[in-house]
Amino acid sequence: MENRPDLVISNAVVVNADGRRHAHVVIHGGKISEVVEAIHPAPDAVARVDAGGRLLLPGGVDGHCHVAQVTGRFRTLDDYAVTSMAALWGGTTTILDFGIPRDSMETPLEAARNKIALAQQSRCDVGLHGSVVTWDETVPAQLEELAAMGIRSVKMYTTNRGSTLADNDTILRVMKQMVRLDGLTYIHAEHDAIITDCTEAHAAEGDIGIRHLPLTRPELAEEISVKETLAMAEYTGAPVYFVHQSTPGAVDLVTDARLRGLPAYSETCPHYLTLDETVYGERFPEWYACCPPMRSAETVAALKDRMLSGAVHTVSSDHSCYDLSQKLERSDDIRQMPHGLPGVETRMPVTFTELVSPDGHGAERFTEVFAAGPARINAVPGKGVIAPGYDADLVLVDPAEVRTVSGAGLHMGTDFSPFDGKDLRGWPQVVVSAGRIVLDENGFHDPGPVGRFIERRGFTEGTRLPAELETANSQS
Repeated sequence: MENRPDLVISNAVVVNADGRRHAHVVIHGGKISEVVEAIHPAPDAVARVDAGGRLLLPGGVDGHCHVAQVTGRFRTLDDYAVTSMAALWGGTTTILDFGIPRDSMETPLEAARNKIALAQQSRCDVGLHGSVVTWDETVPAQLEELAAMGIRSVKMYTTNRGSTLADNDTILRVMKQMVRLDGLTYIHAEHDAIITDCTEAHAAEGDIGIRHLPLTRPELAEEISVKETLAMAEYTGAPVYFVHQSTPGAVDLVTDARLRGLPAYSETCPHYLTLDETVYGERFPEWYACCPPMRSAETVAALKDRMLSGAVHTVSSDHSCYDLSQKLERSDDIRQMPHGLPGVETRMPVTFTELVSPDGHGAERFTEVFAAGPARINAVPGKGVIAPGYDADLVLVDPAEVRTVSGAGLHMGTDFSPFDGKDLRGWPQVVVSAGRIVLDENGFHDPGPVGRFIERRGFTEGTRLPAELETANSQS
């Protein structure tokens, strides 16, 4: 009896990025031990969840979260306990945060170590990206130590002068180091000179409040920065990943680079797939203060087309947990207010609603951008696939169930959601994290600070097709 599996999820439609099948998923010791075809009886286990034909998806991997982030005089209101529980509520079982130096006195290595210490309170697994703002002779050794710690990517900003802006010399040098260390370069791409000039021109006319945000950060600024960064990536041979792309033009530049053989990737966020610039005319335009800003309805529609075609590789939340009072402090001047949206909990239902029909059609594409793609591109071992040997991180969902978003009813540590009042599908009904049921019909079951720090693999190793997935492919 003691050798029985810990948990069986029976009678599920098991969805991977490459296909689906009716099966029972057997869990033992926090791992998936078997996936048994549903024509066979479900194995006996200590506990059982009857999926009743609902979709069973890999637990989400959110490759772009900001937890307990300090930007200037503002700090997000969350910590790892809050954000990781909100992630689990939203079907995400692994988050990747950033070790961004808070000022010139904090080194990239110190910033990463500080985040790892904070992450000990996490309820879900956590990975980390490093970040470099200014190059000096110590950076190569710091990047080596980060890689040895399992931090195999580095984020840099092409904007935000005076805080996180990395100049082209720094970006180029870091790219060369990431090639040497088999790492991945993350880029926030907005052309700083264009944005600064555009913002100053609008400020001179008094057009600098939150309602003017989309006017100060034009699509051209994003696309020119992507083009310039791709040139540096091509020169150095560095794999490059563009965060929160908001325009089809930016995505097309990455697609063209990939056709030339460059390892380049496009990420977008749920808000860029669903919200347009008219939100800045709503009652609380401060809700939507983020960079890049929301774009025109035509741009949103074209970006969604790129998503459906497969040109966008991941959907991340870019979770930044400020509240409305923080944003209202300087809604008169977008240069002074904090930017960022809470979204780790709503990433799944917003994206699911856009990509998956009520009968479940499109769930494979959703699984790719929600879990499998982020795990593979970021070389996160054991994640993003339902197959033997993978972590038992799973989400059970009824694709037809509709719930209405209530910002006050969510769990992200803030008082609003940019999707407040929207009817969405794809809400998790059961969430399993590391083999533990953390969410079911009886509510949330706090597992305590059990989240692990995930040491990521090298980029080239992570992007190879795992043997386990090859086996799953042949059986699908």
